[in-house]
Amino acid sequence: MEKLFDMALLIMQGAAVTLEIFLITLVLSLPLGGLAALGRLSSIKPLRYLMEFYVWIMRGTPLMLQLLFVYFALPMVGLMLPDIAAALLAFTLNYTAYFAEIFRAGIQAIPRGQFEASRVLGLPHWHTMKRIVFPQVLRIVLPPISNETINLVKDTSLIYILAMNDLLRVARTIVQREFDMTPFVIAGAFYLVMTAVLTWAFKRLEAYYGKYDA
Repeated sequence: MEKLFDMALLIMQGAAVTLEIFLITLVLSLPLGGLAALGRLSSIKPLRYLMEFYVWIMRGTPLMLQLLFVYFALPMVGLMLPDIAAALLAFTLNYTAYFAEIFRAGIQAIPRGQFEASRVLGLPHWHTMKRIVFPQVLRIVLPPISNETINLVKDTSLIYILAMNDLLRVARTIVQREFDMTPFVIAGAFYLVMTAVLTWAFKRLEAYYGKYDA
């Protein structure tokens, strides 16, 4: 029992790194994704084309390749980043692109007639966005954001290739040392608990914003 407790304690230290990558990436990429979506819909052509190119690059190349590029290529041009900063940069750039497409689709799903009706009624633009558009967009984008957030939980395991002591790497180290598969079971349980919590939270949010269906 003591051995199992020691394993769990070590794995939780790795889980802290995994959670840090997950939370910071989510906090950064969601608002940046919203801004990138507005850029994709902008009437300013250079900005719109730039955002389209950015989204194309980020969605068209593997996240692992982007991690390796940030970690190994940037130092070659004199930009040295700590391991965790390099991982966060790659994850944030990648997930910002995916969230941008989700938000863009959500905004474009709102009928243009609602914007026009708001202008006829003399409502300020921000009031229109806050009271009419945003609640509907949130309801539309919550399911795909939920899927991407769960994918992010699992994708954090890719920082293993950067030799960071995340959950998966710590578990593998213990397995190789102890010749015991229990750490992999504990690691799998952690990911399952995380996805279960996120699934529950997003279901609650979807139920809350579902009132705007009427």
